[in-house]
Amino acid sequence: MGIVSDGRKAVALLRKAVVSRSAVRSVRRSLAALPEPKEHHFRVAVYFADGAVNMYQMRQWYKPLAELEKHWPVVILSRAATGAQALVAESPVPVAFVPTVRDLERYIARQDIRVVLYVNQNTRNFQMFRYGRRWHVFINHGESDKMYMTTNQFKAYDYAFVAGDAARERLSRVLWDYDLEARTIEIGRPQADHYSGVLPYTPDERTVVLYAPTWEGDRPSAHYGSIATHGEALVAALLATGRHRVVYRPHPRSGVVDAEYGAANRRIIASLAAANAADPTAQHVFDDGPDLGWQLAAADVAIVDISAMVYDRLAADKPLMITRPVDPEAVIDLHGYLSACEWLDAAAAPSVVAETDRVLGDPESVARLEEWVRRYFGDTRPGAATERFHGAIRRLMDQWDEWHTRTTDEPDDDEHDPEEAELDD
Repeated sequence: MGIVSDGRKAVALLRKAVVSRSAVRSVRRSLAALPEPKEHHFRVAVYFADGAVNMYQMRQWYKPLAELEKHWPVVILSRAATGAQALVAESPVPVAFVPTVRDLERYIARQDIRVVLYVNQNTRNFQMFRYGRRWHVFINHGESDKMYMTTNQFKAYDYAFVAGDAARERLSRVLWDYDLEARTIEIGRPQADHYSGVLPYTPDERTVVLYAPTWEGDRPSAHYGSIATHGEALVAALLATGRHRVVYRPHPRSGVVDAEYGAANRRIIASLAAANAADPTAQHVFDDGPDLGWQLAAADVAIVDISAMVYDRLAADKPLMITRPVDPEAVIDLHGYLSACEWLDAAAAPSVVAETDRVLGDPESVARLEEWVRRYFGDTRPGAATERFHGAIRRLMDQWDEWHTRTTDEPDDDEHDPEEAELDD
């Protein structure tokens, strides 16, 4: 078995290398066809060290970044070939492919980057932290009560842009000796100002239910995924009524760890196709597209796992239910919205129709939801979060000017270090 396992790993590594090499060639060809960027042009950089599998973390920022670019030139610094390939094809703002530390150094030396934004906690973020005289800011890829949202890694950044009061309360309970007032800036949810996409169905009298589960997780404390525990039963119940439309949007990583989880995901997709074939007017949707917005705005009720999707939907200020994890080791933060949310237990999944009807018709549930929306996101009027996001960047630009004036005569410590670059590469 050991020899077979090693053989499979070798084949997988070889396949990954071939895909990466092909992506590198594709990215370099695409970028070579574009005009050379002006030197000392970009002021804001988004650092992204991941491959295509985690592109969902970047895609939700496309429209806020495009809006930000109207005020400050923005570039995405992409370190992984497959991620860069996707970014070059999709991003509304320029992309730089900097796979090695040397590439990164050379690019930074030719630009005037003052604020660096990070959407995740990739370990290669540390390679960018070495460059001072610029602000390093964690903006994350969503708002949630997962343990990821209180990692001590927040301290590695100069600042963190957070959604609202709930985020600060969450951090204050976990991080020691962390100056929340000085190092966190509330911006709300700028993505909510840019809901994107076109409805893939014609609206009618059906109740639209968004089911957006997360992936299975890679450790018991993060076993939040519901596809294998709730998903098949609840989707089957909704398909059977003839008065519901299911929009199924699984996490792109579904099944990467647990094969059975992936198999359950495929069975749900197949069941939607079969239901549409039996009744074309049903217009059930399997959604794996890059646009996120129409789903949140159009669904009458959403069923989601403990993930950023809870708070994406919360920002839409519309009814939702959250699947309760089956694994008792899954960490649930009951200090925030999860202490007052509408839970859906696995045992109740077959009765999801009655559960959704209850949530949609309960005035107390609606009032409670609105209270939590304010606590998590503050002012959710159209455009308010975008203005706060821009105001936060403007504040850091002003601070950069102040610090630059103080230290303009000091030597630059960002000079190339061949030995360190060799180790980092």
